[in-house]
Amino acid sequence: MNLSEINWDINAAGTWPFPVKVAATLILCAVVALGGIYWDTLDQLDSLDVVKKKEQELKATFELKQKKAVNLKDYQKQLSDIESSLEVMVRQMPTEEEVASLLIDISQTGLASGLEFKLFKPSGPVRQEFYSELPINIQVTGKYEELGLFVSGLASLPRIVTVHDVNMMPQGKGGKEGKDNIILMNATVKTYNEGSNDMSVKPGAKTVNRKRG
Repeated sequence: MNLSEINWDINAAGTWPFPVKVAATLILCAVVALGGIYWDTLDQLDSLDVVKKKEQELKATFELKQKKAVNLKDYQKQLSDIESSLEVMVRQMPTEEEVASLLIDISQTGLASGLEFKLFKPSGPVRQEFYSELPINIQVTGKYEELGLFVSGLASLPRIVTVHDVNMMPQGKGGKEGKDNIILMNATVKTYNEGSNDMSVKPGAKTVNRKRG
């Protein structure tokens, strides 16, 4: 078959040899198929990828919710335990009316432990998410075991009292321990009040110099 003898005019395609017709038909089909893929199928493939990713996300979400559903009773029990613990803690917070007497209890605990107060300074309330802190800056002197009794006594009070920013140093000539092993302790004692905007005790310095008992 001599290709130069073929009339390549498209209008004369009917006179083309059979092999040429087959080849032309295959080329035309390939062009149409590629065009369809480019203009339609590629968008569908992109959409399919998006759907597959969404499917994986939905499966992960389903598995997570399924695990939560299986452990629902355990979660409910944990929530109930947390609520009970929180309720106990809230009951241990002093009311506004009890703050003043609690400050006296803190002071008396120090004196009963054998300490001497150099500073007892309540500060203004510090609001937190659902409660308020009432910080009290204190400075006391005493023996190491007396300081330990004081901290232990604060932990034993019926209301929540915590100790923070503790700094202790020996008292004596040249910063060394004296013959009585007296230690100066600076600390911040905190108590708490549920959702209070105005603690009944106003901030202010109160410096005292009480003899140790």
